[in-house]
Formats: sequence, C-alpha cells, structure tokens
Amino acid sequence: MKKFKIGIIGFGLIGKKRFNNLGKEGELVAYCDLKETKQYFKSNVKNKISFYKSWKNLINIGLVDIIIISTYHNQLSKIVAYASKKGKHILVEKPAATNLIDLKINIDIQKKYKNKIRVGFNHRYHNAIKMCQEIIKKKSLGKLMFIKSSYGHGARLNYQNEWRMKPKISGGGELIDQGSHLIDLSIMFLGKVKSIKSVLDTLFWKTNVDDNAFLIFKFENNTTAFLHASCTEWKNNFLFEIYGEKGKLRIEGKGGSYGRKKLIFYKMKKKMGVPKKKVWVFSKNDSSWRNEIKELYKDIRLNRDPNPGLKDAYEVLKIIKKIYRDNHYDNCS
Repeated sequence: MKKFKIGIIGFGLIGKKRFNNLGKEGELVAYCDLKETKQYFKSNVKNKISFYKSWKNLINIGLVDIIIISTYHNQLSKIVAYASKKGKHILVEKPAATNLIDLKINIDIQKKYKNKIRVGFNHRYHNAIKMCQEIIKKKSLGKLMFIKSSYGHGARLNYQNEWRMKPKISGGGELIDQGSHLIDLSIMFLGKVKSIKSVLDTLFWKTNVDDNAFLIFKFENNTTAFLHASCTEWKNNFLFEIYGEKGKLRIEGKGGSYGRKKLIFYKMKKKMGVPKKKVWVFSKNDSSWRNEIKELYKDIRLNRDPNPGLKDAYEVLKIIKKIYRDNHYDNCS
C-alpha cells in the first residue's frame, strides 16, 4: 500500500506528537517551524525530510498529500484555506479557527475543493472512550442520563505568559483549550445542546482570560452534562463519567502525565445495592493520536466525510463564543 506523504506545519509539542504517531501508512517528507530541528530526527531519515520556514512554500511542493496543521490557534484557519485551495487533505488541530466567520469560510472552501479535512479532537480516539461507545451501543448502560467530567492542567511556572493565555493568539483561555474537548465529547455522546449555563473565572493566574470554566449543558434529548475545565488543578487530571439507567462508566487518566487510562463499569443489580464492577487498564501510552490519523487515511482511501470535520468544530466554537459573551470575556468572544 502506497504511503501518504505528509507535511507538518508547526513542529512544537503537538507537531512532534503527530510525527511520532503517523503509523505505517504515513511518511513525513517536510515540516515547517520557526527554526530547524534536524537533531530531533533519526540519522537514517533526517536527510529525507525537508525544512521550510514558509508554510506556503511547504504546501506548494507537489510531493505532499496531507498537511497537518499544529500552529497557534490564530494561524489555523488561514493555513486551512490556502491548503484546501491547493487540493491538500488536512488534519487541523482544534479549535480549527478563533472565530466563526473564518470557520464558515473554510467550510465553504472545502465544499468547493472537496478535500478531506479532519479536526483534531483526538480525545474521541482514546481506547477507553471507544470502549464506552461500544458498551453504550450494546445498550448495556441503558438510557443515558448525564455526563460529569473534569479536565485540567497541572502547575508550571509562568503559565500566564504562555501563548494559551494571550487571547489574540489563542482565542480564549482554558475553555477554548481543554474545554473544547469536553464539549466535543459531550456532543458526541449526548447529541445537540439545547441550553447552556456557565461560570467562567480567572481565579489564580494573572491574565485576562479564563483559567476555570464551569459548564452545565441541557441537551435536546433531556440529558445533561456537568463539565469543568481548569488550569488550576495543580496535577494533570482527566476524569470522564457517563451515567445511564443501568450503571455508569468512569474513565480516569488518559495516558502520559495524566496517569494510566482506566475504565470502570459500575453495573447496577436488579435489587440495587452495591453494583458489579469491571475494570479495564490500558497502556501508559496515549494511543489517540495514532488512532485519529488512521481515520484520516481511511477518509481519503474510502472517499468518506471526516467526522469530526469543520462543521463539528463550528458547533463547538459557536458554544464557546456564546459562553465567552455570557460571561463578559469580550476579548475572547
């Protein structure tokens, strides 16, 4: 099977994760960043990988099939637009844009050029999340009632000076950063959001964006989601719980610094009381990155619409922008 030739624009922490998880079907041939990092590559491949300072020059080389865009948030949409017009397939990191107008423009461009664009909501592809979907599909959890989740960064010095805390670059604070993943997962499991209650606050970091987002969503099917995204957790944390009439699913951790992934299924007994418990423990490695890019390869080979795509990103960003307006974070809305 022919390998896809891949170019990565933005070779920082996330860009390197993408490179390390291309799998057997993908081959990096070019990357673009502020500076060259040839020492990162093994000696047997580094001379085969071209470095570009200009992302336009990278896109314009005919060799590349897929562009992975892992730049700052404020750069994402214009690179998507340019690469689409050049006929490239794309994996763009969430949120795919910092405003709805640019995202809508790119949806229209994609319709015209018919390239495949997948948005990097990689949390959908954690093994534990996929297993939850399978359990729910088998009706083992019964009718879904609500979701509870918390997600947060640990502490690091001078966090307030990082790009994530600069709204002109990031488009917001913790809500648009990690909160976007929780919103996407909630929509995936529960459907269309009907109403939103929220509290955003800047509790610790000296910044003009949110460092905590407290959210309650009501969905059209009468389910509810309680979500908390925070960069004042002090230790990296990921907890995701799905409650049904027959039990609950609890995910702890997501690999790496967030701790080993664990899925616990608490299944109610007919006579109630202490539920039955089944536990799955997953690898320490974060498999979501590799699982996600495999889906883009399938999108291209099978000529299917990527899910999540730009329309999914639009729905998430629309919710985020409403929450920023409701909480008077005008610099983020």
